[in-house]
Amino acid sequence: MPNIALELGKISAGVGVKSAYGEQQDVDGVRIVPVAATWTGFGGGSDDAGNGGGGGGGFSVPVGAYVRRGDTLTFEPNVVSLLAVGIPFVWVAGRALSRIIRVLKK
Repeated sequence: MPNIALELGKISAGVGVKSAYGEQQDVDGVRIVPVAATWTGFGGGSDDAGNGGGGGGGFSVPVGAYVRRGDTLTFEPNVVSLLAVGIPFVWVAGRALSRIIRVLKK
């Protein structure tokens, strides 16, 4: 039986920004390179009888794009993703800060 971990490693090598959003694009002299945060997970195993299996999954969030205009390179964030990540982060940070302040007042 082939090594499942090696097979899953070969598969996961192709998972990422390029598979989710494609290669860089040149539009009217402007080069656009997509940027994403990707997570992948795989697992596998077998029993004593030689029965085995595996599975996996992935998740990708578009973060923004690097845009090159002439000699200038800038990062342009995806506002929707920024809000989707930023709002929960601010809420959690606010809750933690309020509890810290409450403990320090005692």
